[in-house]
Amino acid sequence: MSSAMQQSLGPSSSSMERDARRIHDDTPVSAGNIAIGVVIGRAAEFFDFFVYGIASVVVFPQLFFPFAPDRLTATLYSFAIFSLAFVARPVGSLVFMAIDRTYGRGVKLTIALFLLGGSTASIAFLPGYATLGAWSIVLLAVFRLGQGFALGGAWDGLASLLALNAPQHHRGWYAMIPQLGAPLGFMLASALFAYFLVSISKADFLAWGWRYPFFVAFAINVVALFTRLRLVMTKEFGTLLDLHELQAAPVTEVLRANGGNVLVGAFVPLASFALFHLVTVFPLSWVEIYTDHGASSFLMVQFLGAVCGILAIIASGLIADRIGRRNHLGICAVLIAIFSFVAPMLLQAGATGRDVFVIVGFTILGLSFGQAAGAVASRFGKAYRYTGAALTSDLSWLIGAGFAPLVALGLTSRFGLAFAGYYLLSGALCTILALVFSKKLEIDNE
Repeated sequence: MSSAMQQSLGPSSSSMERDARRIHDDTPVSAGNIAIGVVIGRAAEFFDFFVYGIASVVVFPQLFFPFAPDRLTATLYSFAIFSLAFVARPVGSLVFMAIDRTYGRGVKLTIALFLLGGSTASIAFLPGYATLGAWSIVLLAVFRLGQGFALGGAWDGLASLLALNAPQHHRGWYAMIPQLGAPLGFMLASALFAYFLVSISKADFLAWGWRYPFFVAFAINVVALFTRLRLVMTKEFGTLLDLHELQAAPVTEVLRANGGNVLVGAFVPLASFALFHLVTVFPLSWVEIYTDHGASSFLMVQFLGAVCGILAIIASGLIADRIGRRNHLGICAVLIAIFSFVAPMLLQAGATGRDVFVIVGFTILGLSFGQAAGAVASRFGKAYRYTGAALTSDLSWLIGAGFAPLVALGLTSRFGLAFAGYYLLSGALCTILALVFSKKLEIDNE
């Protein structure tokens, strides 16, 4: 790396962080501790994400959009605000990268996670439209933007730290570990909402029951913050920062050197990210609007689906190490393409069909999602990995998942369920094309 590039990266950490790492010099961190910290951090982020996602179906249409002519329209309004977080996330990444370079990773994480938890907890205090009128919607949108903005700053580099400690022939296994946080976060969120839906009356649930998961989200974020800070303050993390392997490189430098990788990389996990919402948030909304399958019972089926997703994520690590991540992602994209034709039929096949849709959908999602983040991070060399992976992930989530519930529900309401399948198929085709145009997903990082 040139001296000019090193200077452009700025200081590797704040003086307080360097002092903290000296304290930990004699306490080496194991791969197991890194893995636990990564999973806890990701689970906390996805718990926030799914708490809002579930509430956007079972609470917000009634609480914030009672003026809508029907439940469908109210849910579409709710999904429009749901999408704002994905728009704000890339902006948050840019701002927090600058904070990282100036004040250090610990300061950045502290601000980001308190903003994330604070935005989530603030939603719990929001009065509905009946009390505040349009201002309740404005505030909901502001707090949703705050969630997305903060999530852009929650990118900590711990997954890359874990990958850098991975043996050569076990990179798929180590890449899947951070992805376990998504189904764990969903399981906790769905269980909490299901519990309140069945334990209290509908009036009490809309008055106060739905607010409890949002309070829990703040507490979980505090625990996750201290877990992640402990790892960020270790000697191993500091060494990699000093070597610029986990440094927040300027965005302009990354785009100049790896603009093509960012663009192509954003489309590689698109099938997985599109399926992500089409087996979690979207089917819950479709069930609520068009069937008599109650939200609480469907959430518990999704809970079981998430268990299958965990097993599939673990399997993805074993499979990717055997056949290669590129081949694995290609096969998963084909499976998602096939599922896109089957899914509409299953959703219309009664309660049993919907249960099969959830179980099969989560299983395919786990197989694909388990290697999605690894595919993004592996495209960049050491000097650009941290920033490059963050930008690519933000762009992929925005394109593939940000508007998925809104678009899928809008298409199905107008043209039928088959068009939700076509939407998913487009994501699978994008992934396949990106794999074709990508000559080398996994670069030599030595």
